[in-house]
Amino acid sequence: MQADFAHQLCAPIETPRLLLTPRMGVHADAAFGPLQDDAIYEWISLDKPTDLNAMRAHWTRIESRLSNDGTEAWPVWAVTTRVDGTLIGQVDASVDDALVCTNLGYFFYPDFWGQGYASEAIRAIADFLIQKGIHRLVATVTVGNLASAQVLKKAGFAFTRIIPENDVLRGEPVDDEEYVRTV
Repeated sequence: MQADFAHQLCAPIETPRLLLTPRMGVHADAAFGPLQDDAIYEWISLDKPTDLNAMRAHWTRIESRLSNDGTEAWPVWAVTTRVDGTLIGQVDASVDDALVCTNLGYFFYPDFWGQGYASEAIRAIADFLIQKGIHRLVATVTVGNLASAQVLKKAGFAFTRIIPENDVLRGEPVDDEEYVRTV
């Protein structure tokens, strides 16, 4: 994967209510507090950050937008409101050399759930990636995460299968639903 293509995949995107920009280390300052809310981790397998400086350093390291081995592009967008610039979540993708988005992931802070922001952001990013030549996008959600499944459906993704024990939440294996959007 070429670095310039990886950076092109993380270009800014605007929607009627949102601005999606490349996530940078400096975004950690605004994200750290909201990421302390336990509700975020009900459905995703991220660890709650415990050290702002470590989080900022990690986010700065992945500004290259490439996986450690250089085989995948890792665009990550900070999602902010256009009206006041409030950071409300993030969307990330893994794109391989075959121009397949092998994983589209996202989270939004609980204060912004139920307002259509996730659907708006995912739809915009999926459309953008397709315009850049990505021909298949894959996302998974934990079985039972109805809100996230609905976000993907609104963005043109279709359910394809259940993947047994595809993730671990709170130390327990969980099944995921796979959703795919193709050109």
